[in-house]
Amino acid sequence: MNIKKTSLYATASAAALALTLTACSGSGSGSGGSASGGSWDKNATVNIGSLYEPQNLDNTAGGGQGVTEALNGNVYEGLFKLTDDGKVDKLLATDYKVSTDGLTYTFTLRDGVKFHSGKQLTSDDVKYSLEKVIADDSQSARKSNLEVIKEIATPDARTVKVTLSQRSISFVYNLSYVWIINSQAQNLKTTEDGTGPYRLDKWTRGSALSLNRFTGYWGDAARNQKAVFHYYKDATALNNALLTNAVDVVTSEQSPDSLDQFKNNQNYKVSDGNSTTKLLLAFNDKAKPFTDVRVRQAVSAAIDDKKLLESVWGGYGKLIGSMVPPTDPWYEDLTKVNAHDPARAKKLLAEAGYSKGFDFTLDTPNYDPHPTAATFIKSELAKVGITVTINTITPDEWYTKVYKNHDFTATLQEHVNDRDLVWYGNPDFYWGYDNKQVTQWVRQAEEAGSAAEQTELLKKVNRKTAEDAASDWLYLYPQIVVADSKLSGYPLNGLNSQFYAYDIKKKG
Repeated sequence: MNIKKTSLYATASAAALALTLTACSGSGSGSGGSASGGSWDKNATVNIGSLYEPQNLDNTAGGGQGVTEALNGNVYEGLFKLTDDGKVDKLLATDYKVSTDGLTYTFTLRDGVKFHSGKQLTSDDVKYSLEKVIADDSQSARKSNLEVIKEIATPDARTVKVTLSQRSISFVYNLSYVWIINSQAQNLKTTEDGTGPYRLDKWTRGSALSLNRFTGYWGDAARNQKAVFHYYKDATALNNALLTNAVDVVTSEQSPDSLDQFKNNQNYKVSDGNSTTKLLLAFNDKAKPFTDVRVRQAVSAAIDDKKLLESVWGGYGKLIGSMVPPTDPWYEDLTKVNAHDPARAKKLLAEAGYSKGFDFTLDTPNYDPHPTAATFIKSELAKVGITVTINTITPDEWYTKVYKNHDFTATLQEHVNDRDLVWYGNPDFYWGYDNKQVTQWVRQAEEAGSAAEQTELLKKVNRKTAEDAASDWLYLYPQIVVADSKLSGYPLNGLNSQFYAYDIKKKG
């Protein structure tokens, strides 16, 4: 899953809607933010404030959410591009054809594309990049989805022919997450060689990562000369940086209590976009007592999600009742399934043989809002006789203990990606949910012949996982972007943590 702070453990969304693909003429097709009139400085430096510094610069080697935010679309590009409004555009691929059996995709590459090193893009680079994602040691967010790749051929320098082992309606969508990298590049954890509108200038760990406009870019030039991502440890420091003009825009506001100082100031603009980030109380469905669906339902019913959301985010965010945000094609409002009802929670616990409650340990990441949410959950569950011990751990500890070793009873975590419902069809995923019917529906959805068929199947998955309380989906994050009023063209939506900087204009 794409996890806040540590998205090296990122989930891929294997079931994407078959989207209409349009030609994309370089970076200028970004979805942009607020509009502003007047002249803008083409040589400006845009200072971007973020809480998410990369772990390293390789998104197949645990680079984390921060490397996606800073480099995706800015430094590296794919054959296709996921826009800020969730559509898929052609990018380094100018055309593609699919065989009648749906198993062979033939891509035509854009001509005249250069890597930042000066090397011309060829089909060998695409082959290398795809193989890098599905390699044994890859930690890519799309590894498991792209393992349907059976063979990659390169008939000529501008043609890539990919044969799949089975139909995958999401294949092109998943390719929008694959960075095309120079096959001869070295030391990708600390350097880069992409085709994007910026090239890496300097990365000062613990401080900032700067990007310079790439003069050899094949498409529309970046609207600013330099984009600098500045990294802060907490939301207060980030807000102070914005107030003191150290940064021009904050990628994702994490302190709603501080918004009034910006909303009531004409020098700033506050935008509330669409988010795909869900906060989950994830049960280990293979560990007692959460092997019993009644226990999971009881815990979900005992927690007042609305009160939690209000306490953390004020009037922002949304209750969803499932893994599916409203921007996903198979969304359905399921907030009434296992809604807050302490009396029902006690009844379910009694039916499951836990009339006197039980104890469990909640493994909790050490960064906000997890500690706050954990304390709230502990208090709510105490009301129905359940005792919670909070075990606070670092992101690295979470990865090893929870994600890799499945050594937990319940945990808190944020899942960033859109269309990631399909992980409930994988019994080996860290939460261990295993429903044969759901697994079948997910497989059928991926092999579907149409978007309508796919959507109908995933709606069934959505409802069944909600009824089974496979997890407790506490709330959907808001996506609040705060920017200096001199800025325009910045992304408004928090789609999978990407933040395209190239369309940002800054008034002189």
